[in-house]
Amino acid sequence: QVQLVESGGGLVQAGDSLRLSCSASGGTRSAYSMAWFRQAPGKEREFVASISWGGDLTYYSDSVKGRFTISRDNAKNTVYLQMKSLKPEDTALYRCAAATDSALALRQSPLRVDYWAKGTLVTVSS
Repeated sequence: QVQLVESGGGLVQAGDSLRLSCSASGGTRSAYSMAWFRQAPGKEREFVASISWGGDLTYYSDSVKGRFTISRDNAKNTVYLQMKSLKPEDTALYRCAAATDSALALRQSPLRVDYWAKGTLVTVSS
């Protein structure tokens, strides 16, 4: 069983940057791909980014490509989401996820996720 806990959310202004962190504990000996999803009020859950166990493969949604960067530090069991040039439409609950499946599979479907974190709220004001 893997426990995931995010940190780093908050209220920022449009154009600002923010970095989210997701720390994993328990069962971390397994090789997990990691991902970030988000859900805005009244909208469906949306894939944001994913990263392979080794960190060599990353995938992004078109809406964040070029602005967000996903990375991981396996020694610290932590994955990060660096967000730049934030827009009001980036406002959402951001959830970290882990899966034994590939990073590409996580991009294709949230049903591939094995473990979810509770989420951290990011609010971008205009």
